[in-house]
Amino acid sequence: MLIQHTFRKHRTFWLLATGFLLMLGGCKQPSMLERIQEEGVLRVITRNSPATYFQDRNGETGFEYELAKRFAKDLGVDLEIETADKVDDLFSRLGQAEGPVIAMAGLVASESRKSEVRFSHPYLDVTPQVIYRNGDRRPTRPNDLVGRRILVLKGSSHAEQLAALKASMPGLKYEESDEVEVVDLLRMVDEGEIDLTLVDSNELAMNQVYFPNVRVAFDLGDATSLAWAMAPGEDNSLLDEVNAFLDKSRKDGTLQRLKDRYYGHVDVLGYVGAYTFAKHLQQRLPRYEPHFRKASQKSEVDWRLLAAIGYQESLWQPTATSKTGVRGLMMLTEGTAQAMGVSNRLDPKQSIHGGGKYFAMIKDGLSDDLKDPDRTWFALAAYNIGIAHLGDARKLAKAEGLDPNKWLDVKKMLPRLSQKQWYRKTRYGYARGGEAVHFVQNIRRYYDILTWVTQPQMEGSQLAENTTHLPGVNKTRPTKEQDERL
Repeated sequence: MLIQHTFRKHRTFWLLATGFLLMLGGCKQPSMLERIQEEGVLRVITRNSPATYFQDRNGETGFEYELAKRFAKDLGVDLEIETADKVDDLFSRLGQAEGPVIAMAGLVASESRKSEVRFSHPYLDVTPQVIYRNGDRRPTRPNDLVGRRILVLKGSSHAEQLAALKASMPGLKYEESDEVEVVDLLRMVDEGEIDLTLVDSNELAMNQVYFPNVRVAFDLGDATSLAWAMAPGEDNSLLDEVNAFLDKSRKDGTLQRLKDRYYGHVDVLGYVGAYTFAKHLQQRLPRYEPHFRKASQKSEVDWRLLAAIGYQESLWQPTATSKTGVRGLMMLTEGTAQAMGVSNRLDPKQSIHGGGKYFAMIKDGLSDDLKDPDRTWFALAAYNIGIAHLGDARKLAKAEGLDPNKWLDVKKMLPRLSQKQWYRKTRYGYARGGEAVHFVQNIRRYYDILTWVTQPQMEGSQLAENTTHLPGVNKTRPTKEQDERL
């Protein structure tokens, strides 16, 4: 009986052990895609640049960000964004524990990079272009690059191209830097700090309007493809899902819509000639002036300032629509319109009242140490770029020994928000700070003219008679003294 009991005991243990081993053998590790869905988070790494990811007054934006957001939504998970300060960091941080699983940063799927990472299907074709300064001798072929000051982004596909050229052209010299971004390179060419650089066609299309002296010399090689990158390995679950998403986005028009929005044109309203402004004073303003005056009473903001904002935003066109999603005479975003109680952004009355309410809210929300008239100029800048980025510029001003409460000082710092050496030190990163400066300057010009032509003696019928005889209407820039006051 003892032997039989012992045998049954050992047999039971053997069966349990065998079952446990079989159970372990039958369990498999979840795939990368399954882990992402279980955790509910898609971790992505990108660059802080206008073509990839940055924050503006409407929140997070950028071509890569928009695409990543759509992919995360398709997966039913949250999107978590990390930014890399250097291109090489994008690749080294892929696949690390609890780190990003996809690099979405306008990466060219070059042959050398394919040995480091796996690339998705291409989603955008771009052409590498040699950029020079208008007025300088234009290079027309690779041999013309010899003897020129050339700077490119370190670790970029353009650096690879120049390295390949140098093998057959020993006289070619160039420098690489990870202290700059594409915007910095274009600015340096525009200002003559360097002779040449290389950028992709999509990034030039997005930024060229800000650099009037920048020109394309020639295309360096054939078109290449941008793709997302993932760490090497045998698990293709996430890669397959990415490819399916990109293929679908191409077929349903999502990719084309994003291309049109970010690269099809640059939605920036420059300074309009004074003669055109005078004509619009006669033809357009009279229809909307009553709404500006009523909005002024509610918002306690000078109606002429509200009118100047409206002109800068839409040229007083109530049906103005931007591909970036802002609409109406005051060009309100959908979120801002809802917050301000505007149900129809294309209704000029609602748009003007919503814009006035929004501007008043921004001005009231500024810190108490800002006093008028500077407070008004700061509010205009925040209306354009957002309070967060304005705060970054004020901190940069203070660090430089300038007065963070004076517009004259802070406006010097705002353009730095588009320069990598500065914006990487800020909390909210890249922003088109130079655009905000022009925004404020333009509105102040319009406001000055409106103030002058709407003095009591100029009201009524005299307005139409005198707007075409404004002092200096043939000038498109303020005088040096006027500019200093701005």
